[in-house]
Amino acid sequence: MTGPTLIMADGRVLAALDASLYTQSVADHAAWAACRLQCPLGFVHTIERAGSGERGDLSGNLGLGEQDALLGELARLDEQRGRVEQLRGRALLDQASVRVAPQLSQPASRQLRQGALVDTLLDLQADTRLIVIGKRGEHADFARGHLGSNLERVVRAVNRPVLVASRNFKPIERFLIAYDGSATTQRCVELVCASPLLKGLACELLQVGEDTASQRTQLDWAASRLRQAGFEPTTHLRAGSAEGVIVETAQSRKVDLLVMGAYGHSRIRHLIVGSTTTQVLRACHIPMLLLR
Repeated sequence: MTGPTLIMADGRVLAALDASLYTQSVADHAAWAACRLQCPLGFVHTIERAGSGERGDLSGNLGLGEQDALLGELARLDEQRGRVEQLRGRALLDQASVRVAPQLSQPASRQLRQGALVDTLLDLQADTRLIVIGKRGEHADFARGHLGSNLERVVRAVNRPVLVASRNFKPIERFLIAYDGSATTQRCVELVCASPLLKGLACELLQVGEDTASQRTQLDWAASRLRQAGFEPTTHLRAGSAEGVIVETAQSRKVDLLVMGAYGHSRIRHLIVGSTTTQVLRACHIPMLLLR
C-alpha cells in the first residue's frame, strides 16, 4: 500500500453476525460496503465457550456414583447445546448469504468459529478491509440504551475501520464527518479522501468549537482536502458539547452515515471522563464508520 488509505486494496468486507435484531441490518450494510468497494464479502458467527466455573459445585451431598451420573448428564447436555448452537449459527450464516446474494457478483463466504468475537476478528483481520458489526448484540439491554458488550472491545482491539450498523438499513446518500482539527480527525479526512467507499456521496463536514480564526483555518484545510478528492463538502462550525452538536447536526442535516475517529483516549481516561465516541454511538440512530 502507498499513501494514506482507508482500507486495504485487496481485502474483503467481514461482517460479524449474531441472533440480535441487528442481524439483517449488519448483512445489508456489509453488502452495501462490499458493492461500493467491489470486493468479496464474508460472514462470521462465533460460538463463545462456556466458562469453566459456570456450573459451580453441583455435587452437594451426592454419593460417588450419583456424582458420576450427574457429570455424565451435564456432559451430554453440553454436547447437545453445542450441536444446537452450531445449527443456529449455520442458519444465521445461510440466511444472511441468501439475503444479500442478489447484490453480489460472487457468493459471500461463511465461517462458524469457536471462541470470543474479539479474538476471532483479530485472527481474521489480516485479509480484511472493513469490519461490520451491529450496535447491540442479542443480550444487550435495549430499554436502557446500552451498547453491545462486544462493540467497544472490538473497536478498541482491531486495526481496521469498523462500520457500526444501525437497527435498520437505508441507502446511504449523505455522510457527515465529525472533525475537530486534531491529528486523529485530520487522518479521518485523509482516509475518506483516499477510499472509494464514499466517493460520489453528498458530504457534510462538521467542526465543533468556537468561531475563531484558528478553527476556521482548520476547517478550511479539511474542506480543501475533500474538494481535491472530488467531494463537495458543506461545512459547519458550531459551538457546544461535542456529542450533542454531532448528534443534532446529523439529525438536522438528515445524513445517512456518520464518520468519526475511533476511541481517542486510553481505557483509563475513558473510565474516568467517558468518551465522545461512546456517547454518540448511544445517541445516534444512523450507522457510524469509525476510523483510526
